Amino acid sequence: MIAGNSRAELMQSGLNLIGQALSIFDADLRLAVANRQYQAMFDLPDNLIRPGSFFEDTIRFLVLRGEYGPQDDPDEAVRLRVEQARTFQPHYMERERQDGSWIAVEGAPLSQGGWVTVYTDITEIKRQEALLRGRSEELSGQVLDHAEQLAAANRELAATITALQETKRIVTETQARTRQVTEMVPAHIAHVDRDYRYLFSNRQLPQVYPGTRPDIVGLTVEQALGTVNFAAIRGRFDLALAGRHQVFEITHHETGRRIRIALTPDRAGNGVYVLSTDVTAEVEVREALTHASRRELAAKITSGLAHDFGNLLTVILGLQDRLSRADLPPDALGDVQATLAATRRGVQLLERIGQIAAPRGTTKEPVSVQPLLQDLCNMARPTLGDKLRLELQTDLPDDPLMLDPGQLQDALLNLILNARDAMGTAGGTVTLTARAAAPWLEIDVTDNGPGFTPEALSRATEPFFSTKQGQGSGLGLAMVFDQAKLAGGTLRITNRPDGQGARVRLRLPLHPVHPQMVLLVEDDDDLREMLRQMLTAMGHSVIEAGSFSEATLLADLPDLSLILSDMQLGDGLGSDLATPSGPPLLLMTALPIGDPLRAAAPCPVLGKPFDAASLAEMMNRVIHD
Repeated sequence: MIAGNSRAELMQSGLNLIGQALSIFDADLRLAVANRQYQAMFDLPDNLIRPGSFFEDTIRFLVLRGEYGPQDDPDEAVRLRVEQARTFQPHYMERERQDGSWIAVEGAPLSQGGWVTVYTDITEIKRQEALLRGRSEELSGQVLDHAEQLAAANRELAATITALQETKRIVTETQARTRQVTEMVPAHIAHVDRDYRYLFSNRQLPQVYPGTRPDIVGLTVEQALGTVNFAAIRGRFDLALAGRHQVFEITHHETGRRIRIALTPDRAGNGVYVLSTDVTAEVEVREALTHASRRELAAKITSGLAHDFGNLLTVILGLQDRLSRADLPPDALGDVQATLAATRRGVQLLERIGQIAAPRGTTKEPVSVQPLLQDLCNMARPTLGDKLRLELQTDLPDDPLMLDPGQLQDALLNLILNARDAMGTAGGTVTLTARAAAPWLEIDVTDNGPGFTPEALSRATEPFFSTKQGQGSGLGLAMVFDQAKLAGGTLRITNRPDGQGARVRLRLPLHPVHPQMVLLVEDDDDLREMLRQMLTAMGHSVIEAGSFSEATLLADLPDLSLILSDMQLGDGLGSDLATPSGPPLLLMTALPIGDPLRAAAPCPVLGKPFDAASLAEMMNRVIHD
């Protein structure tokens, strides 16, 4: 196999051996390929034979040099030839140059745009034709000789044209195949010149940078990506243009995607090859694994030290409590109180390490979020001091949402207190903003303090990382991160776009609880009463049935959203209430999971006993699946 660069060099060497001049321009009127005879025939400077040079620049150079004879308006002559090139048609022509020589020009379009042109020096042939016309009577013998030479030349020319046609076919197919392959790659591949202008692109830029355009050849990197994104990578481009390979990652300014970019200088020193890939999913997995490893480390620390450390703290607390009740001097009593405070803080720290090492599960229930957040703010305001305001802004649905209220309050209180500590004695404003943005419940906690440092932005959710200089445990944001992940949500930590403080965004799945009409089937009167109260507390309307036969008469009522039935009724099986055209069925039973009757159920089964949260979560799943 021949490598790509070796193949290109081999093809260039082959083209240089052809006696005719050859040039290939692409659909953007930029030079793709040219051989050495092309430069020599028209005496072109080096900058006009480099790949990517503009057709218009070449035509202007030739017009101003007089290649096309005297021109009253050179600019108009250039414009006309460029316009003709944009609507290119196959042609063959012969023209006399300013030095008296003659060339034949043959052009053919390429299927993917652009064209290939072959230039042949026919000066000798024209001289022979003139000789034949002027001295046909005197030089009949010479005519025969020249005719033979002409025939031989024609045969040689025909063979060369055949070779050129084959070369054109190979070049066309190779270019088409290369473009097709690159456009299939799920990454952006491009070639950029020293002016940061795209010479080639596989049209996959929007797959990596959402909101951009695919047709970027001729644009600069700044025009294609925007000023902010270009500023983030320009320094790396400059290093690559200086000959140093670069591989790095950036965050896309508009979408937050993580993008890995590889810059490879081209061998000619005329630009840089670019490979950009979206590695957002890879980074998220990497961060999740990092957090998991730290939680595992915390678990090992806790399992090894918690028992002995807890016993030690218990002894210290007992001794210091006894000393606090003794008749001690004021200084000694103050030391005892300080020791007690430090010991209690050690107990709290041990508890929090245990929580992050083994996060508890979520207990979802229908919650009215607006009153919950209002209560949280009322609870938090007294701890913030006189110089700090806590504001609440909401745009939430009236229906309750399925979530864990305890975890949500814990997480938000943690974020509010972090904002308080960041602003310090100067005070300021903490704003709690909640809105429904399907499929998420988004809650922002913002402040107008100093914001996060670059190190804090990258490490804030790491267990034990703290910027409070010994005053914090470094577990607050790590716990909030774990709670968000456990609930199926995300946590994003940034500084405000205006640079006036920090912003932490907590996103949780948005699961509204809509009031439903439920047929409750239970032959135990006391249990049916308890279940009815549980359902009505959730806001549902309830129709009761005390037997299987009674339930069959009610199962086809209009607007019925769900049948909640015991699996074993006195006069039948609740599973028989399932019908293809009827409302969905949810069964309840105290039978163990391995029981054959439970295993054969045609619908989800809720094991008894259960609480309101488990019932609400299962109902929401059955109704919306």
